[in-house]
Amino acid sequence: MPKRILQGTVVSDKNDQTVVVKVERQVMHRLYKKYIGKSKKYHAHDAENKFKIGDTVRIQECAPRSKLKRWEVL
Repeated sequence: MPKRILQGTVVSDKNDQTVVVKVERQVMHRLYKKYIGKSKKYHAHDAENKFKIGDTVRIQECAPRSKLKRWEVL
């Protein structure tokens, strides 16, 4: 089974070897047929601490690395 790859923006790099990535997507409302913006934050592993706030990154699923981290930065 292929691993999911998402694209988003780094919103936090405070933790060591971890970045928080905000992924935004467009969803159509079932009744009004208008597009609504939805977002979700993911904790991703960043081994070299090279990504900073505002960077656009791609993240990929991986085996759990901690309680919250199930993604790694490509």
